[in-house]
Amino acid sequence: MGNCCERVGNFFCRQKNTNVRVSLPAVCFVWQIAMIVLFGVFIRYDEESDTHWIEHRKDHNITSDIENDFYFRYPSFQDVHVMIFVGFGFLMTFLKRYSFGGVGFNFLVAAFGLQWALLMQGWFHTLDHTTGKIYIGVESLINADFCCAGSLIAYGALLGKVSPVQLLVVTLFGVTLFAVEEYIILSLLHCRDAGGSMVIHAFGGYYGLAISWVLYRPNLHQSKRLNGSVYHSDVFAMIGTLFLWMFWPSFNSAITDHGDGQHRAAINTYLALASSVLTTVAISSMSKKGGKVDMVHIQNATLAGGVAMGTAAEFMITPYGSLIVGFCCGIISTFGYLFITPFLEKYLKLQDTCGVHNLHALPGMLGGFIGAIVAAAATESVYGHEGLINTFDFEGSFADRSVGTQGGFQAAGCCVAIAFGLVGGAIVGFILRFPIWGDPADDNCFDDEVYWEVPEDEETIPPVLEYNNHMIHKHQDISESNFSVEQS
Repeated sequence: MGNCCERVGNFFCRQKNTNVRVSLPAVCFVWQIAMIVLFGVFIRYDEESDTHWIEHRKDHNITSDIENDFYFRYPSFQDVHVMIFVGFGFLMTFLKRYSFGGVGFNFLVAAFGLQWALLMQGWFHTLDHTTGKIYIGVESLINADFCCAGSLIAYGALLGKVSPVQLLVVTLFGVTLFAVEEYIILSLLHCRDAGGSMVIHAFGGYYGLAISWVLYRPNLHQSKRLNGSVYHSDVFAMIGTLFLWMFWPSFNSAITDHGDGQHRAAINTYLALASSVLTTVAISSMSKKGGKVDMVHIQNATLAGGVAMGTAAEFMITPYGSLIVGFCCGIISTFGYLFITPFLEKYLKLQDTCGVHNLHALPGMLGGFIGAIVAAAATESVYGHEGLINTFDFEGSFADRSVGTQGGFQAAGCCVAIAFGLVGGAIVGFILRFPIWGDPADDNCFDDEVYWEVPEDEETIPPVLEYNNHMIHKHQDISESNFSVEQS
């Protein structure tokens, strides 16, 4: 028995081999070919993107092409798309030697994830059982980007510690788990979660944290010299923050109902985000000697209001209620970076590179329960009879559901998202422990050179004889210049 345990220990702890020349191309080619085949079998254009749109217009007395859902949803889709590829990507460029990995592997994960998401979400939500086909349109693209966001959030907890092959595995299982928990929460429990506080942020955050906990590296301190930022890397990360901050109202309102629902979701998110900035700056300044502000807090906690507003964004939470949510979440998220992240690493052996617990997991969980409270407190005098039905979709088999019951189901949905993240992440983490994925050694993490061709550091270039138009050395003595002009 002892020899068996020793062999297992040696198997999981054997020397790392980061050569992915075979495994990475193999996974990319095989999975992309699989996507082509599956799309050929299942995916078709929906009625608003098919050439039969003209006939559909006539049959439904539609007078103008402007009523095609593309023109309503596409601006929101573009905003969400920018968030996924630019916002999330640049947010993860804060590490001094891992910017290629941050933005490049984000690109890889999202490109694969959106394809797999169209299939997984299609099988669960839009499969036509009479034809066996999945019909996709612009709203399908938005939902696919949402699905990718869960895996990208998980990547934040693993940043710099995993190989690109492992990230593709994380995405494969992450998208699958997302589609299942989303179906349970939105369809079976009939929860409302337009901005994904529960299904995206709580799930993605706890999914990544569970994986990171299973993949704990006791000797990660050997890479401590690279686990930090420099001036220019923090500036690049701030670009990601600003893109996310600006477009978050679109993220939370992208798939809400036409009209008042989308309008209200954008307003509520806008206000919550603004409020979280001020409280983040306040707590950050209070926590440092001399009142200096920490860029880590500004890059992350300023977004917490948008995360927490995801579920209740389309509800009648009121503008001042949105400000309260942003106010509280800015404080909670900043305190998370100051106290919770060090606690998790020291006592729970959980290494969270980007602090996704403080930006996504915790605000996402709070957002889910805030949505439950606001739903349970809804009244017909505030919403109106038709407004209450429209906001919570009290139709069909859910026509007799009360707002109190809806609030209970909203809370249950949040618990489902957390459970899927934790249990699914633990299982995926165990799979990733097998030493076949090409992940880096403890002393080789957070370094682009492991998986990227990195240009050499800037070399000293001999000076070129030219005039200094900007007068950098305007106080320098003429005898110190690189050349002289002989006077006659």
